[in-house]
Amino acid sequence: MSELSRRATVYFAPAIHQAIRGKAAAFGLSISEVVNEAVRSALSEDEEDLFAFEERASEVTISLDELLEDLGAHGRL
Repeated sequence: MSELSRRATVYFAPAIHQAIRGKAAAFGLSISEVVNEAVRSALSEDEEDLFAFEERASEVTISLDELLEDLGAHGRL
């Protein structure tokens, strides 16, 4: 563990704890490494979602009825 690491106590349901221990053992990792990678992955997905929302914030929105009407008018429905 590096000097920059922070310690936290996290409580897992028994089945989740067992799954984490199994994965850690299978890949030769510590439980901390498995949990850190899972959290990093989840945060990365959130960051991607937020970026996509920001990119599309200026797009015009239309109602479902307008969309269906447009699709029908262009023979796509």
